[in-house]
Amino acid sequence: MPELPDIEDYRAALTARVVGATLTRARIQGISLLKTYDSPVDALHGRVCTEVRRLGKRLVFAFAAEDGAGDEADGPLFAVLHLMIAGRLAWADHGAKVPGKVGLAAFDWSAIGDPGTPGGTLLLREAGTRKRASLHVVREEGLADHDRGGLEPLEADLDAFRTELTRERRTLKRALTDPRRFSGIGNAFSDEILHAAQLSPVKRTDQLDDDEVARLHAATREVLTSWVARLRDATGDGFPGKVTAFRPEFAVHGKPGEPCPVCGTAVQRIRYADNETNYCARCQTGGKVLADRSLSRLLKDDWPRTVDELEGA
Repeated sequence: MPELPDIEDYRAALTARVVGATLTRARIQGISLLKTYDSPVDALHGRVCTEVRRLGKRLVFAFAAEDGAGDEADGPLFAVLHLMIAGRLAWADHGAKVPGKVGLAAFDWSAIGDPGTPGGTLLLREAGTRKRASLHVVREEGLADHDRGGLEPLEADLDAFRTELTRERRTLKRALTDPRRFSGIGNAFSDEILHAAQLSPVKRTDQLDDDEVARLHAATREVLTSWVARLRDATGDGFPGKVTAFRPEFAVHGKPGEPCPVCGTAVQRIRYADNETNYCARCQTGGKVLADRSLSRLLKDDWPRTVDELEGA
């Protein structure tokens, strides 16, 4: 699922292309995409986009009120797009066709500031058979329904971060990825943050001392800020073309068995349902190998307890 740095990359690229432009037509091909019918999606036609926001892991397109609107019914509208796990965006020539099997929608835009001149088309794709991406068209009061309430990690000072982190007793992994606690952090970047902070993903939030909380706060800001900048630099004036949870520059996420870039120890993995946690046993857990739910049950006493046992030291 695209996380905060990916969504910020999309937001910046879209801002340059659609803010000040008119949405001339929304072509919805995937019947599962549109989740609201009042207001209908065609109520956006002919409206100028005034802003593209990030709301957690969602993109919000703000549209101006209709010209001469005199009542609330004709006020501003907002399109809330959640890409979920496999949804991706692409920018194409104006009027581009919606891709075949993976295409969900196309949004045709005018040139910025000139509603009579064609601009470009935003294409929405979603791979796989489970179509989970969603589009809601709402009025301003409806935005609250899509705000999970999490703290913005790049805006929070240490005290606010500590308060949110310790509000409930959770593992650090779960706390960081809970959208009600922190906004925009998912499976991939939580692994990278915890590795940078040298903290175990299964350590409990109420077990942290002041130094560990400060380390986690600093690592959260550093990892997310650096990746926002890295992705923006790579995209430049183009459009994000490869949004993925598995990047070769990552330290641990998606790299089980590969050497930790800090100490060289093989990265470990915990699997649970559709998710996995990657970590370095030497850097994060004091050499302890965390139990994998499936493999540890299978191997029982043969399951290695430390990284030294695992490596045959």
